[in-house]
Amino acid sequence: MQVENTHPRCFLGLLSCLFLAGLYVGSLYVWRSSSPRDHPSVIKRRCASVLLVSAVSPAVVKTWMHWADVKVDVSVWELMGLRMDGLVAASILPLLLTIVFYLGPLVHSAMDNPKGFTGEMQCALAHFHHVIEERRLGKESMSVILLVAGMQFLYTTVFGAFTAFIFIRTGHVVGPVLCHSFCNSQGLPDISSALQHPQSSALLFLYLLGGLLFLVLLFPLTDQYFYGPIPICSLAPLPASVC
Repeated sequence: MQVENTHPRCFLGLLSCLFLAGLYVGSLYVWRSSSPRDHPSVIKRRCASVLLVSAVSPAVVKTWMHWADVKVDVSVWELMGLRMDGLVAASILPLLLTIVFYLGPLVHSAMDNPKGFTGEMQCALAHFHHVIEERRLGKESMSVILLVAGMQFLYTTVFGAFTAFIFIRTGHVVGPVLCHSFCNSQGLPDISSALQHPQSSALLFLYLLGGLLFLVLLFPLTDQYFYGPIPICSLAPLPASVC
């Protein structure tokens, strides 16, 4: 059998992913407004943009599968993580894993915030594309904006790898969505504040314990046993034994 070269298809797949990412971020800036991004009118417009891009995404995936000649036995919805098999586990276990990682910050929040955990839900993460808005509003100097954005970009890159891992291991999109929402509500663990806390020893122990438990539970809680057969879309050629 002549093995088909998969490099063009992989390249086309990469371009499709970049196109979707660019389309998502670009859709947030099609609305011209002098208001900050947390203004209600801006939020409504951005929600409309995100919903539109989300509606277009399946068509982009389907088009890529057609151009790359990728044939699978499941629907495009299942490939994108929208399936019923293992849905309950996919809605609980990845989020539980993320909460375990935030054990220290959650206890820290409960100790210092009169409103408990809900007070922390007002925080959100920024991304590199927010540099444009911060600069336009003149809130900080460019060096400070870039430093903050760089740290946030590093954090969101690591987080993106984690959610991609969750998606690949579970075959569900609900886990990454819930983990993303939770992490956005919590932000970066504030270790510097924990070091200055009156109960610093206990808090640092919980920070460390949460991280260790996360590593121990990472693979067990994402085991395929909980989620059923995972739809796979592979560009690799079939082994010679099946020919």
